[in-house]
Amino acid sequence: MGTLLVKNIHTLVTMNERRDEIRGGALFVRDNVIEQVGAAAALPAIADEVLDLRDRHLVLPGLVNTHHHFYQTLTRVVPAAQDCDLFGWLKTLYPIWSRLTAEGVAVSAQMAAAELMLSGCTTSSDHLYLFPNDSTLDAEIHAVTEIGLRFHPTRGSMSVGESRGGLPPDHLVETEESILRDSARLIARYHDPARYSMTRISLAPCSPFSVSRDLMRESAALARSHSGVRLHTHLAENVTDVSYSREKFGMTPGDYAESLGWVGPDVWCAHAVQLDDSAITLFGRTGTGVAHCPCSNLRLASGIAPIRKMRCAGVPVGLGVDGAASNDASNVLHEARAACLLARVLDRDAAAMTAREALELATIGGARVLGRDDIGSLAPGMAADFIAINLDRPGFAGAQHDPVAAIVLCQCDAVDYSYINGRCVVREGVLTTAEVPVLVERTNLIAKTMLSA
Repeated sequence: MGTLLVKNIHTLVTMNERRDEIRGGALFVRDNVIEQVGAAAALPAIADEVLDLRDRHLVLPGLVNTHHHFYQTLTRVVPAAQDCDLFGWLKTLYPIWSRLTAEGVAVSAQMAAAELMLSGCTTSSDHLYLFPNDSTLDAEIHAVTEIGLRFHPTRGSMSVGESRGGLPPDHLVETEESILRDSARLIARYHDPARYSMTRISLAPCSPFSVSRDLMRESAALARSHSGVRLHTHLAENVTDVSYSREKFGMTPGDYAESLGWVGPDVWCAHAVQLDDSAITLFGRTGTGVAHCPCSNLRLASGIAPIRKMRCAGVPVGLGVDGAASNDASNVLHEARAACLLARVLDRDAAAMTAREALELATIGGARVLGRDDIGSLAPGMAADFIAINLDRPGFAGAQHDPVAAIVLCQCDAVDYSYINGRCVVREGVLTTAEVPVLVERTNLIAKTMLSA
């Protein structure tokens, strides 16, 4: 790939251990790895490729999305589900999702990835947990690999349908034997635990109300028999979710997770809105991560997750945009802004979360949640995943005295440049790896078919 010099950076936000912010900074990249970071005068003046940002751009680490459902891009703002809480929303959409196909999985994955990449995300997890018709996780992995996003696909699953006391319809669940067999196949075929890996598999039984305790235990055992395979699930998303755990298992969500061995630094849970203090202490002690999805939590009226309390307890926390049918957007910077503002409202304290702490959640926080020590900051030896945002925008006018805070507190919808693994995937605001108008057209056609069937 050669060498790349990014120079004349207005402000370089490193997110390194010292949280250095370098005015007039530069980056020097060799192949897919950052080799030097610092003031422009201290770095090489020559490279195979030079990106001169002319003192107009803020550069920061690529954003990390720790929870999503790419396929839901096909079912945004479905009228009957617009004003439902979690369980009603799911029961409304399950019949529509049962029409999903492999083509829908692939197209929605590229559409979701494109939206994320254009708004600064360079690494994303995705939770695909239903496989009707010819749908496979393979279709998603191939589609995302083609578009160039660093990817943590999770092999989701549902095994307990309505007839056994679960929430999903019986025709959307799988047998536990087939789930575990396919999980093992996917790990063997796609999982790459190496540093700078572009694809890492995790196992993700969907939720307490859609899988058995046996499947949770067996999935954990399978994941832990392989290097770097992590565990993911939804937990304590709203008060109904908590009531289900108490009634079905006689336990709180935190106790339920602990009883199954689903705590530890290789586990991260989506939402965790209603975690009690005991569970927060447990998560902090064990290093169990949380994917904070503020906009989706608001959309479904699930509540406000106590993120400051979690961070004070040592819980690893990253941001997730959640499914595009419950958000209904896929922009990690929007989540950072919402997380910052909601933390202040929840604690009635305007200092409960600073703009820079929100950026930590979006970068190094997400990297930790996904078990990565090679992304999330800009330093020698880190992956060359970074974004550049032009500060000469109407939304940043009057904010030049603190452009870093402006990225969170002002409105920022898109980036100007994005590099993933040393490859330019967004140049001057245009995605270089796919034709976005074509993706939009294909997504709309498949969505129309799914909703009109």
